[in-house]
Amino acid sequence: MGHPATAAPAKNGHGETSPALPALALAALGVVYGDIGTSPLYTLATVFDPSNGLTLNAFNIVGIVSLIFWSLMIVVSLKYVVLILRANNHGEGGIMALLALAASSIVSRPRLRRGLLVVGVMGAALFFGDSVITPAISVLSAVEGLEVVEPALKTYVIPVTLAALVILFVTQKHGTGGIGAVFGPVMVLWFVVIGVAGVANIMAAPVVLYALNPLEGLRFCMHHRWLAFVALGAVVLSLTGAEALYADMGHFGKRPIRLTWFGVVFPALALNYLGQGALLLANPGAVQNPFYRLFPQWAIVPMIVLATIATVIASQAVISGTYSMTMQAMQLSFLPRMNIVHTSEREIGQIYVPGINWILLIAVVAAVLGFRSSTALGSAYGIAVTGTMLITTFLTFFVVRYAWRYNWLVCLLSTAFFFVIDALFFSANLLKIVDGGWFPLVIGAIVFSVMATWGRGWEMMLAEARVRAGKTPLKPYLTSLLEKSPTRVGGTAIFLTPNVEAVPHALVNNLRHNRVLHERTVFLSVITKSVPWVAESERVQIEPLCAGCWHATVNYGFKDEVDLPRTLAAYRAPELAFDLEDTSWFLSRADVVPKRGHGMALWRERLFAVMLHNVGNIAAFFKLPANRVIEVGARVEI
Repeated sequence: MGHPATAAPAKNGHGETSPALPALALAALGVVYGDIGTSPLYTLATVFDPSNGLTLNAFNIVGIVSLIFWSLMIVVSLKYVVLILRANNHGEGGIMALLALAASSIVSRPRLRRGLLVVGVMGAALFFGDSVITPAISVLSAVEGLEVVEPALKTYVIPVTLAALVILFVTQKHGTGGIGAVFGPVMVLWFVVIGVAGVANIMAAPVVLYALNPLEGLRFCMHHRWLAFVALGAVVLSLTGAEALYADMGHFGKRPIRLTWFGVVFPALALNYLGQGALLLANPGAVQNPFYRLFPQWAIVPMIVLATIATVIASQAVISGTYSMTMQAMQLSFLPRMNIVHTSEREIGQIYVPGINWILLIAVVAAVLGFRSSTALGSAYGIAVTGTMLITTFLTFFVVRYAWRYNWLVCLLSTAFFFVIDALFFSANLLKIVDGGWFPLVIGAIVFSVMATWGRGWEMMLAEARVRAGKTPLKPYLTSLLEKSPTRVGGTAIFLTPNVEAVPHALVNNLRHNRVLHERTVFLSVITKSVPWVAESERVQIEPLCAGCWHATVNYGFKDEVDLPRTLAAYRAPELAFDLEDTSWFLSRADVVPKRGHGMALWRERLFAVMLHNVGNIAAFFKLPANRVIEVGARVEI
């Protein structure tokens, strides 16, 4: 995973001291809070769904609203906004950045590090499950408002939802730059409207304000015990999107996220949940859709439009986050290389991954058609969310202990409390496996199998290359080769190799068939460090091997854009200048032969072989000119 990273606060344009704080805060409102901001659409309706067995009475309403309020306070405000936003990897957040930071802090403990990598990959896999359910439940819950306007419109809910989702995914290839500018103002309007609606209903039943007392939530739990535990599985829906606070830190910085949470989002959410509680106290018949019942009849249609736009924004944020996580996983060698399209010439973070986009669309459509209501999807939603939250807390412990070097007591006090709460939420959602919780678990299991298999297979291939290098090291091989005075031809040949010591298959086969060696021969290794960005001054390192031969190392962070020709063209050194018009790129393409009794189960080796054979175009990933690339095949046993 590269060299150890530190957790120094970001001071490089991430909004910590930027004079553009209001603009960053507005942008953060439009990107970070779409998911958690639209949770009021379905949370209370799911909690009081008859299948959960919770009676709708004043004691239960106040208790549930109290649990929601204090869950937002403890899990989001204290855990994420106060604690975990400090765990930045050179300004970047998200579970992959956290995994890189935690793993690099214990690089001297290989067994513990391997265990952390497994746990972190599990969290990333669950995030993919979350990214399927979020668009489905968000847009579906917004469109369900049609039933409130006219029950006969229920038949149109699924078609309208699918149409909105298909349009959303089809337009991803055009990027989000154009519509991104309106995200912030729309979400400001959303939070103002839901907050005002909450206040209006609180005034009609102010007794709901007893929910601000945490003892009300505790009384509810002590009275109901098992039913309260079951209810936690639905209460956690109010926390969906909390991971986005951390994942989007690199785009906006800690200060804008904290400012908007405490200044706008948390007050609006609290007022809306209190307002829904007050509405249910005054009118229990509104339980089927308490969110839309907050509004007068004339305002429901405009609210459906606003809610649909807000949920599309929420879905867009999750989809974009999935693209970013995919790129980071590829850079960290947990996923095979896929085609990545940069949709903006100015913003490096705006990317589009076609393969992931269409897989997500198919899975989201399947979720809508399979579950058919936001209440049913609520049963599937919680496991993915709480599983990722639990793993985030677990990884944070290792950051606090080994990266920040606090003593054990401080580490336990800062993470154990949150871990217990996350474990309670996760355990409550395990009860819903049969009712739909299996869906994100299946998605997570598939993604985990792919990521773990690719990571382990790639590691085994590098190990095999090191073994071959031990038999025939590169430098002695070149020395022996030059003693035979091979025919030298003009130009530069760059041989891409993952192992600096190994003799590339492409070199051996080129000599065997073409019997020539280029005048300038470079053996190039690309290394991804466990930091998001690598400074330009540290990007390229050149080391002479022998007459006319060099070893080059190109370093990228896991969020850097990979472009080898541009990187080498920018390199200036008297000993080696790259003329890209006179350069040929040689790639070794390995065909893996699975063999029983080696490092992985035979089915995993076969899966790795299939992925490697069908991997995205490596030349395209490195942005190599297609007319100057030569690929040479080789067979490798693992």
